[in-house]
Amino acid sequence: MRVLVTGGAGYVGSVLVPMLLDDGHFVRVIDPVRAGRPGLLSCCTHQRFDMVRRDMSDEGTLSVAMADVDAVVHLAAIVGQPACEREPAHAWATNVECTRLLLELRGNHQRVVFASTGSVYGKVLDAVCTEQTELTPLTLYGRAKAAAEELVLAAGNSVVYRYATAFGVSPSMRFDLLVNDFVHQAVHRGNLVVYQGQSRRTLVHVRDMARSIVFALRNWDVVADDVYNVGNEALNLSKADIVHAVRRRVNCYLHFADFAEDPDQRDYSVSYEKLRAKGFTADVDLESGLAELVSAASLVA
Repeated sequence: MRVLVTGGAGYVGSVLVPMLLDDGHFVRVIDPVRAGRPGLLSCCTHQRFDMVRRDMSDEGTLSVAMADVDAVVHLAAIVGQPACEREPAHAWATNVECTRLLLELRGNHQRVVFASTGSVYGKVLDAVCTEQTELTPLTLYGRAKAAAEELVLAAGNSVVYRYATAFGVSPSMRFDLLVNDFVHQAVHRGNLVVYQGQSRRTLVHVRDMARSIVFALRNWDVVADDVYNVGNEALNLSKADIVHAVRRRVNCYLHFADFAEDPDQRDYSVSYEKLRAKGFTADVDLESGLAELVSAASLVA
């Protein structure tokens, strides 16, 4: 299969692209590639790899990049509420209008896997969040992803994945994600100050995110035209659970103080039964992810 990955040089993409190549696909990446992000260097010698270093908002470039592919994995986005709030117009254009452009250019035969987020749920009142839970996004990031989801599902021949909070090591590393940030602070500052410690979060390792996309492309007839939460119930944890696990690995000062709050108001458990029933399970546990993060944090400033 010929696969286009938008935003393929980023945190998830740089884990996914080698998996797709190993699975026998031709992979083209469209990504402007920020300086200092060499995450796909190991792929550049591969004969089935093609890199387009441009922004997907350029219609001509995107049209050419999409012309001969069988599937598009749409990862390109402004990710997270802080980044979206810094440049709200750019965030909406990237997360919604670029998705609309992609769908306008794609042929009906071309599959689309869209990376969404649990932030589309907003404040959940149910005991357990499922794919049937009402979407009430509270932030620009959540609203933009919900709007893009609607476009993708209406277009058909698509899969929407609502990912839990990502963690783990990637060639294009991010230390601004919750667990990754906790580990980085513990290693480099020797202290953790945590707000809303009893708030529940749900996690997914970046390798499992990538694996879920490979799974969708392999099992398209089973998963197509639907939306799935992606994660594992074993990673429905409170922030306190997470930081205590970090502290068992890194000797650091830990203090809880309610000096801020989560704008997405995430404080709920999530069910992943729907995708598990299709045959996919997220496998990487917290302890394995923390072990590699401690090693990675020691290598960067």
